[in-house]
Parts: sequence; C-alpha cells; structure tokens
Amino acid sequence: MFSVGVLVTGKPNFELIEQLVLILFYIVYFRSSEWHKFITRSNAASGLMLFMRELSQINSMTISKLAPILLFVLASVALEARTFASAQATAHLASNQYLSSAETIATYSANDFAVDGNLSKAVWKHAKWIEFDHDPAGKTENPSVKTRVAAVWSARYVYLAFSCRYESLNVYEGEDISKERWELWNRDVVEVFVNPWPERISHYYEFEVAPNNQWIDLEIEKTKTPFNDASWNSGFEHATKIDEKGHLWMTEMRILLSSLGVEKIRDGDLWRVNFFRTAGRGGDEKRTFLAWSLIPQGGTFHVPNRFGILRFVK
Repeated sequence: MFSVGVLVTGKPNFELIEQLVLILFYIVYFRSSEWHKFITRSNAASGLMLFMRELSQINSMTISKLAPILLFVLASVALEARTFASAQATAHLASNQYLSSAETIATYSANDFAVDGNLSKAVWKHAKWIEFDHDPAGKTENPSVKTRVAAVWSARYVYLAFSCRYESLNVYEGEDISKERWELWNRDVVEVFVNPWPERISHYYEFEVAPNNQWIDLEIEKTKTPFNDASWNSGFEHATKIDEKGHLWMTEMRILLSSLGVEKIRDGDLWRVNFFRTAGRGGDEKRTFLAWSLIPQGGTFHVPNRFGILRFVK
C-alpha cells in the first residue's frame, strides 16, 4: 500500500494510504457480510449496487486516482457472480435430467390377486426379477442381505414383491402394525420410490414395508420443506412372510393406480423408480443400505434423477 502512495504522489501519501485501507476494508466487509446474500440469489446487479453505494462515501478524488484498482475489483466481483450463476445453472440442469440407465420390466397380469407374502404364486414365477446387494454408491457388496425385486401390473394395480436375505431382524416390537409408522426407515425395511410422471422429476411416492408388516407411505415433493408428506394415504395393501430357517423375509405390495393419479397403464409405458433396502442395528454408520439404481454421491436415497426405468410390458 505504501508503494501505491509513492506512485501516485511521488512521496508517501498517508491520506491516500488511509483511503486505500478503507476501500479494502469495504471489500472485505462487503464480501463477508452482504455478498453472500446476493450471490445465493444470483443477483449480481444488486450486489454491485450495494458495493458502489458503500464506495460512494469515500473521497471522490481518491476514487479517481484508484480507478484501475476499483475496475479490477468490480471486474472480479462480476466474474465471480457469473461463475457462480453458471455453476448453479449447470447443477439445476443436471438435477432435472435422469442420469441412470438401470432398467427393469413389469409384466402384465390379466387377473388381480390378493397379497399375502407368498411369492410362490405363478405370477411371480413368470415375472422378471432383479437383484442387488451393493450399497447406494456401488462401492461395497453385501451378499448376506442380497435383495430381489419383481413388478407386475394389471388394469387397476401395480404389484411389487421383495425377497430379502437376512442375518437378524431389527423391527419395532409390540406396536400396532395396522397404523402407519413414522420413521419406519430406522429399522429393517424395504422401500420403493415410484414416479409415474417422469417429466415431473421432483414429485414421486414412497412406500415402505418392514419384516413385521409395519408400513408407511409418503408423497414426496423435493421442492418443498419438508419434502415428505405422511398425511397422504394411498391405501396400498401389503403382507409379509418370514422364513426363519432359510433366513429370508418376503413382502408383497399392491398399489391402486388411481392413488397415484394414474388412470391406466399402457403397454410400453415408462415410469421412474428406485428400490432400496435397509438392514441392521445401531446408528447409520453400523447399518447396511442398499440401492438398485446407483447413487454415486450417497448421503440419501432421495435423489430422483438417479431413479431407474420401470417398463410396462404386456
């Protein structure tokens, strides 16, 4: 700063140095206390106006002498705003594009059937089964909790079946399983996230069933806070069976199409879905989490642009 004073006046100009220090103070103050409020709104113009208003209180002659410095500062601010806005636009675009190519099919059933947890039915023998035992990021495999899933559809319903290996079971004991259980995901559970309208990427439905047949269904809208609405009620049906000898628990779900706002399914229709499994006791760091369609960033199951494809075939 001392050298700048010498350049401008030919000798140490302490008034100029004082004004320069003041300008630098305003820059630091601006960035630390106000800039973040504007940058998060991508409002560079408002940010620059605030900056100029702060600077207007400094001696005008000093500003003219320091014009190159001010131009550099303003250019830096504008560049940072543009970079941030571009990054935000890229992130928004990515979050609104599906990034998973995982695909499975739902086979057609001309007849509806009651769900009782029995997966030996002919309809499931003819269904297409997928299996997964990897964590959501695809980094580790967990064969002891390998999970199989199949889907079937009819004129009125979508049916889902899960077959789950287990070592031990962790459920809420002694509770009324007829009532919806908030935070069911803190015990052993299978989950399916269903989006019948893929173009509306942030809106979908969540269904969970535990080995003891406790359940919860949720309507999800990621743009809202909170994003999960437990007051929504699909009326879905579900049943479970536990094969203790074979260390296998199974569940069937039957979801009414009209509860999802779907009038009917046509051959070839595509929905977006993901299937999940949670198993084990203790905190999240000790439990096992599985996902069919990978979520490389991990952290949460609720990443709708990573949902895979469910293709309906007749």
